[in-house]
Amino acid sequence: MIENPNEVVTKALLRSVRVPGLDKPVALITLDNGFDHKKPNSFGPAGLKSLDDAITAATEADPAFIAITGKPYIFCVGADITGMPLLSSREQAVELGELGHRVFARLKNSTIPTFAFVNGAALGGGLEVALHCHYRTVSTGAAALGLPEVAIGLIPGWGGSQLLPNLIGIPGAAQVILQNPLTQKTLRPKQAKELGVADALFEAADFLEDSLAWAAGVVKGDVTVERPEIDRDMWDGVLWFAKNQLDEKLHGAVPSANKALELLALAKEASFSDGTAAETEALADLIMGDEARASLYAFDLVQRRAKRPVGVPDKSLARKVTKVGIVGAGLMASQLALLFLRRLQVPVVLTDLDQERVDKGVAYVTGEIDKLVGKRRLDEGTAAKLRGLISGSVDKSVFADADFVIEAVFENLDLKKKIWAEFETIVKPEAILATNTSSLSITEMAAELQHPERVVGFHFFNPVAVLPLLEIIRGEKTDDATLATAFAVGKELKKSSVLVKDAPAFVVNRVLTRFTSEVFKAIDAGTPLDVVNEAFDPMGLPMRPIALLQLVGPAVAYHVGETLHRAFPERYVDSPNLKRIVDAGLPLLVDDEINAEVVKLLEVGDTVLTGDEVRARALAALAEEIRIMLDEGVVAEAQDIDLCMILGAGYPFHLGGITPYLDRSGVAEQVTGKRFLPPGLANVRRS
Repeated sequence: MIENPNEVVTKALLRSVRVPGLDKPVALITLDNGFDHKKPNSFGPAGLKSLDDAITAATEADPAFIAITGKPYIFCVGADITGMPLLSSREQAVELGELGHRVFARLKNSTIPTFAFVNGAALGGGLEVALHCHYRTVSTGAAALGLPEVAIGLIPGWGGSQLLPNLIGIPGAAQVILQNPLTQKTLRPKQAKELGVADALFEAADFLEDSLAWAAGVVKGDVTVERPEIDRDMWDGVLWFAKNQLDEKLHGAVPSANKALELLALAKEASFSDGTAAETEALADLIMGDEARASLYAFDLVQRRAKRPVGVPDKSLARKVTKVGIVGAGLMASQLALLFLRRLQVPVVLTDLDQERVDKGVAYVTGEIDKLVGKRRLDEGTAAKLRGLISGSVDKSVFADADFVIEAVFENLDLKKKIWAEFETIVKPEAILATNTSSLSITEMAAELQHPERVVGFHFFNPVAVLPLLEIIRGEKTDDATLATAFAVGKELKKSSVLVKDAPAFVVNRVLTRFTSEVFKAIDAGTPLDVVNEAFDPMGLPMRPIALLQLVGPAVAYHVGETLHRAFPERYVDSPNLKRIVDAGLPLLVDDEINAEVVKLLEVGDTVLTGDEVRARALAALAEEIRIMLDEGVVAEAQDIDLCMILGAGYPFHLGGITPYLDRSGVAEQVTGKRFLPPGLANVRRS
């Protein structure tokens, strides 16, 4: 049997339980790896063997029924992906797929009724083992349910692609297997019941007792489980529509999505054994492929490195934050106010130039609180508390007792220096002064202050409530207590924080602006906008360049570009065409098509590049810039750049961020003479 020496084994613990009304006891298998919910159950080779043994023992006991449940808050979150990078051959990958299929099939083929009591999170192989059971209950407290494998370069490889569409129909299965993973969504318990994934939904407080009683009713015939007949006439049409959507969004760059489509098509008529055999072959192909290795690397960054940022001072140095001041009351400042309010639940005060702006900012926050109540994401008691904690004033003295002050005003260094000079005379000596600047120097901003050591960069990404990245920038004088407090606050805000050196535009904006700079070099030279826009489709980026520019805003992009052009004029162009677009104020896209009026504005040369040439030049520029950033010590390692690009710019898992793609495509070595990542770390070279 294949082995993973690092596997945290999830044991299948069997016990006999008496249930009223049944003549025979029940065999209850509890999945438990011995840790709390912070280290979820998962299935590695040893865990699958433990489940296999438990099913054998349960069957031999001849119980009234066999049921599987999980430890508190967790059912099972799928395969133990830490062992996947250890698979060195396709044969080993096939063996892993077949092992899961063989063990899970025992539940499906059992002559004794089998039940899954999904008490907590059930993802991937965890949901698949439940799907193999004859019946399923789900707890209202189950945090997340789904088959997210496509998002990490894999497919549901232990029966999910064949069981789910034949249980709930192809529209729901396509949503769970394709749409949800690619939009980073999971099912809530109520949705799982409505779709038919679960047969019954019970409250968390008495979930196990209610599930046992319900299952006893099923076994005795007192409870009838009705499932709708599957409509097979619409099967092909749903998958045709799904394929068109995938092609439009991903342009064929994500093999796992295409494989999942093929398997869903197969599930319409194929026998279960043929379908699962195809799953095994597809899983083996993907596990050994570049995209899956990059995806697993990216998943590890998000799940582990993001929670343990490198270079952070001891958390014992962090100061307590009991009040937050926000300089500015515009949209970004108001979004920040809402975030600090919800997460820290301390007084938050806004200030701006006049009362009208302040009132508008406070009204935005209270309005968003009301919306959350309406969506049942916030109870009225908490909402009332938050409304009482938000305030605004044009009198800056209200910041006197604030522990953490953050500014979110226009990107102008002189303006920000003036603001801090004024507020330094108002706030208490130990208060943290944080700036949400996207590109300006923290060191210069603090240079003329009496206490520059308490100024720190605190760069959020828009929309603030959605994007999880927080770049925390250390100026030359920023001290450890300030930095420790910044990271502690970032953690309370539930953001993934990365320590960044004070360098122009920091990480995400520097990389994206170098990318945009190369795009406009091609445009200025004479390459048509549509050619440039489609040049990066083979990479499967979340947005084409023109759509990205429209989202960021041409004026913002131009401003950041100016900052970087001044710092590095030899690498960052000051594009006259981008300036024309900014001055015109026209939308770049109209009905998702490039605006013809924008095309008329451009003054270009006569050098027309192909899409391949545009992409090659841009990738070479990114490799050069990232190597320079690492040599400058902007971040500790290449992994931090990848983490920033994933969490701050939405770069896809199948690229691993950016450096694994530059490594495996050979661009890194061609441009810089070496790879970014150590051998074996997401660096499978294309053959």
